[in-house]
Amino acid sequence: MVVREAGGFVAEVQFLLARLIQQENGPPWLFSFLCYNHAMEPSIGVFDSGFGGLDILRGITEALPGYNYLYLGDTARTPYGTRSKELVYDFTRQAMDFLFEHNCQLVIIACNTASSGALRKIQQEYLPARYPDRNALGVLIPAAEEAVARTKNKKIGVMATPGTVLSNAFVREIKKLDADAQVIQQACPLLVPLVESGEHTSKAAQLILSSYLEPLLKEHVDTIVLGCTHYGILEPQIRSIIGPEISIVSESRAVPPKLKSYLERHPEIEKRIGTSGILSFYSTDLTPSFNELGSKFFGKPISALKAELR
Repeated sequence: MVVREAGGFVAEVQFLLARLIQQENGPPWLFSFLCYNHAMEPSIGVFDSGFGGLDILRGITEALPGYNYLYLGDTARTPYGTRSKELVYDFTRQAMDFLFEHNCQLVIIACNTASSGALRKIQQEYLPARYPDRNALGVLIPAAEEAVARTKNKKIGVMATPGTVLSNAFVREIKKLDADAQVIQQACPLLVPLVESGEHTSKAAQLILSSYLEPLLKEHVDTIVLGCTHYGILEPQIRSIIGPEISIVSESRAVPPKLKSYLERHPEIEKRIGTSGILSFYSTDLTPSFNELGSKFFGKPISALKAELR
């Protein structure tokens, strides 16, 4: 659950005991007691449908070290990209409940499907009614802004889940910034399951990526947005297919400077976030692959505890 960037022996002992109790199905009250100090530390929450958002968390912690962060991956119900808009909202609301109940002062919705299909309702209805002093931010607008800044021929490709493509969220946001921009979207339904199963370096992955990229290359895009957090780990393979001339917009690079700017503009939120350097990780389905592949996304070993969403 916890990596302490700045902490002590007692915290590590508490963490190890908590994991042992959970693995051995020990008393829930004892598990909760041991986790309480970590779970209730005021933090920045990062939510994704799986472990893809760990790539964004890595970028954030590198740019903004020292804050407390709590990551939640809904691996039990991934992928979100083929779900209905109503179900994505319900899942996102449950995740918000979990994160705010664990004292997150600000939540980054790293899942593009949730950002495009649920964020507005979360901001306009859910937060004012339930948590009026908290906020939730998405990752889609920072990526759109960077794409517009990078393109030279105004032809921007977007690789995303079917749900994000159907929402036309990237088209709207890019057109707001540049009405003359052409946005060519490509739904990539096979990529999230591919990544979640650890097959991202396989020959099958290369073939699938080639088939998804071909329509974008035919349109002569000069910029491609990786419009799903899971796609970050595929960037080397994507680069090998498209060559060096086309720009790749990665949310793990686009989001951190925007978050830094947001915190500077909102000191009333920034001052409430803990600075003990605690990184906590939760997953709704504790499989070996979450820690194994999640560590590759995050760039450091992680160890997650189970989250119950309701």
